[in-house]
Amino acid sequence: MPLKPSWGSRIFDSLNMLLLIVFALLTVIPFIYVIAGSFATQKELLLRGFILFPTEFTLDAYKYIFSTQTLVRSLLVTVYITVAGTLINIFFTCLMAYPLARKDMDFRKPILMLVVFTMLFGGGMIPTFLVVKQLGMINTYWSLLIPGAISAFNLIIMRNFFQQLPDGLEESAKIDGCNDLGIFFRIVLPLSMPAIATFSLFYAVGHWNTFFNAVLYINDNTKWPIQVLLRQIVILASGGIGDSAAMEADYVPPPEQSVKMAVIVVSTLPILLVYPFLQKHFAKGVLLGSVKG
Repeated sequence: MPLKPSWGSRIFDSLNMLLLIVFALLTVIPFIYVIAGSFATQKELLLRGFILFPTEFTLDAYKYIFSTQTLVRSLLVTVYITVAGTLINIFFTCLMAYPLARKDMDFRKPILMLVVFTMLFGGGMIPTFLVVKQLGMINTYWSLLIPGAISAFNLIIMRNFFQQLPDGLEESAKIDGCNDLGIFFRIVLPLSMPAIATFSLFYAVGHWNTFFNAVLYINDNTKWPIQVLLRQIVILASGGIGDSAAMEADYVPPPEQSVKMAVIVVSTLPILLVYPFLQKHFAKGVLLGSVKG
């Protein structure tokens, strides 16, 4: 017969549940406020300040954002950068992490020390810009994909994950006549899908939110990712000085605050839709590679 919980246990559980609800509301309410504000009128935003449900819905902010033909192109550019960049990141990260996880690899520790060194010291913005320029990648998408192809932190976690795989799997594969590349692509990668899915999300979010590198390296406004274009839209909506060539000439400026909130919704919603598909791998993938040092 199960024991009846005591009053102290019930009070403790109730307080925990109340605390979790408060934290959940603190997380969700800002999103609701931004979404509601993007549909609200300028008058309501000025009078009420903080709203969770607008009394009068308007699509002026979204009409303003989508009034330019460059928005769809920038979305496609961002999708391309996100997909291509994530594939490049995962490919090179796994391809470097696997040899570093092999105990029979020569100079494994010195190479790993060099990787850790990059986490502590970097060349800086100007030397990086000069390298990108000398390689002829200015005003190309390669400038957003190649310089950050490998994250040292993710590489170390992936290496730790590979080290936890049983050695018997590789020995069995070698007995069956499989070479190193065959072991990597046929055995190691399929078993590493939780970690790969987790780091794919990390890399994808980074590429989707890429902004500063695009401002530095991309001069052609037809190649702007969505974050740079939305920044330009906010500048124009605020009455600031911007590159009007990237916008249509016949538009009516909407409420400034509504545009800012609509910009946040447009730039955040697509990447949020990807998260549920990777959620089941998220916690597992991080923990599997972070236990063993």
